[in-house]
Amino acid sequence: MGPPGSGKGTQAEHLSASMDVPAVSSGDLFRNHQQRETDLGRLAQSYMERGILVPDSVTIKMVMQWLNEQQGDGGFLLDGFPRTLVQAEALGSALEDRGGIDRAIYINVPEEVVVDRLGGRLICRGCGYPHQMRDAPSNPKGACHKCDGDLFQRDDDKPEAVKKRIQVYLNETEPLVEYYRKLGVLVEVNGEGSIEAVGRELVAALN
Repeated sequence: MGPPGSGKGTQAEHLSASMDVPAVSSGDLFRNHQQRETDLGRLAQSYMERGILVPDSVTIKMVMQWLNEQQGDGGFLLDGFPRTLVQAEALGSALEDRGGIDRAIYINVPEEVVVDRLGGRLICRGCGYPHQMRDAPSNPKGACHKCDGDLFQRDDDKPEAVKKRIQVYLNETEPLVEYYRKLGVLVEVNGEGSIEAVGRELVAALN
């Protein structure tokens, strides 16, 4: 968990590799289902085309289907999900027979840092991987470091849009911090440092 721009996706990828567990984000699931034109993908698309939030029940079904497809008992990592108390409670119920969530990781980053980060963020059109404008020139083609795809700035990464996103986060998602704190599974780390420093803190906290 964490506000927009806190580095959830980047850290999830690193943690997944270092702990050797599968990871997924709700965004990944939506894209995957839509690309495969599954029933769930078409259902989600029907809501998005009408400008309506995809219901929690649809997102939960996608997550649980993904979990059921994973092999072994080595665990898993959910990136940026759940986002609301309703989703958290539904996920908890769905995972009762698996022992529930072991840890909820909260990457805490101040609002001014988030605005600065997202204002300079570029997204790959191909794989969705985030880059910083200041780092983009390190690729001779000014393209994605991972897949060489085109980079662009999302409309919702512009300053005014970022502030609105932060407000939505505070209203809907931050209550999850207290929810998981009360369950005794919350791990909180300072997300202001470098990617490497935050990653080391996360691994140390989980170990």
